[in-house]
Amino acid sequence: MIHAENLTKDYGTVVAVRHLSFDVGKGEVVGFLGPNGAGKSTTLRMLAGFLGATEGRVAIAGFDIQSASEQARAQIGYMPEASPLYPEMRVGEYLAFRAHLKRVARKERKAAVERAMELAVVTEMRDTLIQHLSKGYRQRVGLADALVSNPPLLILDEPTAGLDPNQIREVRRVIRNLGSEHTILLSTHILPEVESTCDRALVIDRGRLVAQGTIEELRALRSADAAVLVLRDPDKKALPLLKQRDDIERLKQQTDVEREAGLSRISFDFLKPEQGGAVLESIVSQLVAAGVGVREASPRKASLEDVFAQLTGVEDE
Repeated sequence: MIHAENLTKDYGTVVAVRHLSFDVGKGEVVGFLGPNGAGKSTTLRMLAGFLGATEGRVAIAGFDIQSASEQARAQIGYMPEASPLYPEMRVGEYLAFRAHLKRVARKERKAAVERAMELAVVTEMRDTLIQHLSKGYRQRVGLADALVSNPPLLILDEPTAGLDPNQIREVRRVIRNLGSEHTILLSTHILPEVESTCDRALVIDRGRLVAQGTIEELRALRSADAAVLVLRDPDKKALPLLKQRDDIERLKQQTDVEREAGLSRISFDFLKPEQGGAVLESIVSQLVAAGVGVREASPRKASLEDVFAQLTGVEDE
């Protein structure tokens, strides 16, 4: 649905996007991640045809965004970070106006507006002037605008910006539902949003693509840095044995876990996370040989936040 090849935007003093290439397949919901200033909004504007690229090309559903601009744009519902709404118009009439501009057939226009308002959860605001809406509701009107022509591709730039927690949950639910009918490219810096709504993610930093894959594939880019053991250890052998090791640190013990007497939980960090698998295997062998019952031994999976920090160079020292 989206093919971006060698996409570059050079403003002269700043190169916002550098040789960016990626694809988004039909029916995918893809998160577009990056820190502030990474080039996310610039990229989305180029994909939507609102900003010309210095180099490279974009194809939307096979239509080149430059040479077949009209056909390409007809495939897109674009929601910018700050939707340029008309404050003097009422929500319903604004969406009807936008449907007209997007060449929705006259006989289908009313149903298209109703559908967009329902999906974006703004139906009850149809007769409210946009200037009287909160920022959260304005965001939702922007989403309804993107939906009103029922395009196969939605490009959403920070769709939950300015929303309260309840509204964020509602918009996430809407996006998940839309994913069954639309291809979605979703820009955000809110990582739980990607984990809860997206099939996979693209990560950019300083205008370059630094990683892409499913959420699990991205987590796998960072080795587990800690582990948890659940043990049956009536003779209390485990903790003294583990304290003698020089490949782990920050040992913590908790007894009577999981409502079952006799079990204890020990957590620790690996000194060298890249060797964590081998270290954990060695620990389990050592404890079993000492007569300790090992109920569970599990490395802690890296969170998407951990991976994001590693990829964009903002990890704590």
